[in-house]
Amino acid sequence: MKKVVRGLARNLSGIVILAGAVLVTIGAGMIYLPAGFLAGGGLAIAGGVLSVWGEDNGGDQ
Repeated sequence: MKKVVRGLARNLSGIVILAGAVLVTIGAGMIYLPAGFLAGGGLAIAGGVLSVWGEDNGGDQ
């Protein structure tokens, strides 16, 4: 159980960002379906770019 709690605490910011992106996409899709697809795609691309940039830290964590 402690490993689960530690893992969630370590990844909490990523989980919150992902949940926010999902909620923005769903909200845009509720207004106009193609806008939801565009918002989801844009957020996925932005998340991928930020993920790649985050890996280039030289292991200084």
